[in-house]
Amino acid sequence: MWFEILGDIQGVETFASGRGIREPARLQKVYGRGNWRKRKGVAEIRLPDGTVRLAEIHWYEASGIGRREFKIKRFLD
Repeated sequence: MWFEILGDIQGVETFASGRGIREPARLQKVYGRGNWRKRKGVAEIRLPDGTVRLAEIHWYEASGIGRREFKIKRFLD
């Protein structure tokens, strides 16, 4: 992850799970078996140059494994 999440993630929702995820085999191979879901939310992030911005972020999550592979979808400010 090339950015830092500052504070809590707001408006968290699941938008894909089960067969809706394109690469469940890769996630299970890398992180282990789990009920993988693709989630999104809004958070303040700090970029490598120190800039703080509001962004929509996406990630994969499974219970017992946690949140993995965060990415910035778009900036909201």
